Amino acid sequence: MTDKYDDRSHDSTSPTDADGHEVKHEGRTLPTLPGGLHDTTTSRTLWGDAWRRLRKNKLAVAGLIWICLIVVMTLSADLWVPPNFGDPLAIDTTPGANLQPPSLEHPFGTDKLGRDVFSRVVYGARVSLTVGLLAVSISLVIGLLLGALSGYYSGFVDGLVMRAADVFFAFPYILFAIALIAVLGPSYRNVFIAIGILGWPSIARVFRSSIFSVKENEYVDAARAMGASDLRIMFRHIMPNAIAPIIVYGTMSIGGAIITEAALSFLGMGVQPPTPSWGLMLSDAKSLMFAAPWLTIWPGFAILTTVLAFVLMGDGMRDALDVKMKD
Repeated sequence: MTDKYDDRSHDSTSPTDADGHEVKHEGRTLPTLPGGLHDTTTSRTLWGDAWRRLRKNKLAVAGLIWICLIVVMTLSADLWVPPNFGDPLAIDTTPGANLQPPSLEHPFGTDKLGRDVFSRVVYGARVSLTVGLLAVSISLVIGLLLGALSGYYSGFVDGLVMRAADVFFAFPYILFAIALIAVLGPSYRNVFIAIGILGWPSIARVFRSSIFSVKENEYVDAARAMGASDLRIMFRHIMPNAIAPIIVYGTMSIGGAIITEAALSFLGMGVQPPTPSWGLMLSDAKSLMFAAPWLTIWPGFAILTTVLAFVLMGDGMRDALDVKMKD
């Protein structure tokens, strides 16, 4: 005679449904185990928890959506911008074509050379995003390498790297960038090289501090006791657990690099005409700020919203990657 009740049905960690309905746990359908049981154990990782917390941050999600929208627009600009609004580099000498206010034909108006402002803002995003990404990538490569050496070996190496960082911190950032570009020459390539070279000290300091908090853990001592090389310990055990603050800092640094590029282009030390750049557009329009305000409004709005989007996303990632945060 079969017992009316099955003890397994009362397992608090494996609930069953007598009616055969799907059992859900934390919004997910649980896998069915032998005997009609359901597994409520769910694999949770740092990145999975971080993504779940990031999705709950509405400002961070809004920033991410705006960044994705800007990237898609710039990558697909060749498919739809020139046929509809004209070549951003073409000068229109037709009488009355210059300084037209926003209209259906030119949504953002035209500049003093008759070029469509909308197409120049869209193509200018390519310059700003490319400079931001490449500059931060250069800073990350240099900063991670020197920060790892400084944090892991300490002593003389740490003192040497940090004193070199202090030298960079001693100079005003924008003036140092202008001086470096004056040596390299003003060009699109030299802008992100200069910004990248000048951005490594902050990343190295952040990564150094993060490594200090990780390298004394027991699993690092265990790897060292098992004979693992310094290179393996660094890349296999320390860096994966110390990289989270750098991801946040790197994301927020992209916005800073975009502002720096715009400032250098505004001063004539960055991207050179006729390449469209948000900073260069502001520089060309400064004498027409009141006569043709749309020339400054749209590139300024593009800089504001894009930099704000990166800051909001970086701020959201900081909270999402904080293991002390509660769901």
